[in-house]
Amino acid sequence: MSQTAAAPDSEIPLINPAYVIAAVIGIGVMIVSVLSPSLWFLNFVHVFCAVLWTGIDLFMGFVIGPVMRKVDLRTRAQIITRLMPRMLFLMPVVSINTGTAGWFLAERMGYLDLPWPAYGWVAGSLVLVTIMTIQGLGFLMPVNLKVFLEIRKPAPDGERIGRLMRMYVRAVAAQGLMQVAIVVIMARFGAGLAS
Repeated sequence: MSQTAAAPDSEIPLINPAYVIAAVIGIGVMIVSVLSPSLWFLNFVHVFCAVLWTGIDLFMGFVIGPVMRKVDLRTRAQIITRLMPRMLFLMPVVSINTGTAGWFLAERMGYLDLPWPAYGWVAGSLVLVTIMTIQGLGFLMPVNLKVFLEIRKPAPDGERIGRLMRMYVRAVAAQGLMQVAIVVIMARFGAGLAS
């Protein structure tokens, strides 16, 4: 049985100039932090972006996802139409900034030169961040785009949207679990890898 709904607010653009400007500023701040001699600034950018990435993933996977499954298609379409254009710019920036700033921070602090088994914590964080970034840019972002474009059609395919959103919510939940694992690893870094 196919659900259909009128396309909500089809005038909402996919590319909002304000989102592009915010994304460019975000990447610019990360570049400045990498080029700056300030370890504090680089750490701030890394931690701030990591907090955004983790918080948004957990919120989307464990709060928004279950709510979206319970609302009618028209309401879901209204939310997706407004949420997806923001997510298409926000999530790539925070994931790229987190990983890039984290790499340069690890390099400056000597973590890339640690012996085993301490380096295992570094390797674990690198593997998780790589998986989450690839999953985010290679799967979640395209799914966001497909849902956004489908929902704007005059007669959106509710079954296709539902199928895409189920895949999206599962992937975001997996990202949330990996985010929790990263927090465990970062707590280990904070306590000292030798302790």
